[in-house]
Amino acid sequence: MDFTLFEGEMVCMLGPNGCGKSTLLRTLAGLQPSLGGEYRLSSNHSDERYDGSAKDIALVLTERLSMDNTTVHDVVAMGRYPYTSFLGGLTEEDEKVIQQSLEQVGFEGSGSTSTSFFNAHSDGEKQRILIAKALAQQTPIILLDEPTAHLDLPHRIRILRLLRNLAHEQSKTVLISTHELDLALALSDRILLMAPQRGIQLDTAERLRETNAFFDAFGMDIFNPLG
Repeated sequence: MDFTLFEGEMVCMLGPNGCGKSTLLRTLAGLQPSLGGEYRLSSNHSDERYDGSAKDIALVLTERLSMDNTTVHDVVAMGRYPYTSFLGGLTEEDEKVIQQSLEQVGFEGSGSTSTSFFNAHSDGEKQRILIAKALAQQTPIILLDEPTAHLDLPHRIRILRLLRNLAHEQSKTVLISTHELDLALALSDRILLMAPQRGIQLDTAERLRETNAFFDAFGMDIFNPLG
């Protein structure tokens, strides 16, 4: 595979189960070694090079986490640790970012929410809390593996809209693995399509439809389920 992602865009990665979407995200985030080749992280607008640290990349995975006796506030606060002092203390600015991140994912007036225990929340709420943690990191690159998997439809739309706005308004690079075909087509700037037979394709949704790329990837006409 050979592709380039840019600042200021949200790219949704689609493909059948087992094609390597999660593996690619984990490799880009440095959680596992690459099978070969190389990749570079750098700014589009300057000579700045990113080193893949927690200040550069935020990652949200689909694994269900269990954190006993850990509050929502403490989970989101983990996103601020790359910026804290040696003692790990949180500043007033850190607290402001934590509160804002929770509100961005739908926990309005989140004072009581932030003091509740993480394990007391539903899977969907936990997923939004983990996305808030990623937002609190304030990184130029955000990678998410099926971030809307446990969410209801209104929250799926809200989260993807939020990520798209972050990309456009704050010049972030957002890469999302998802099975939400309809939302990906409607909200993403480009689609990263992984197909077992044709490899990887990165283009607009319109162009991929014109070339029958989705049929090649999934082996069926996914736009006509009754056909």
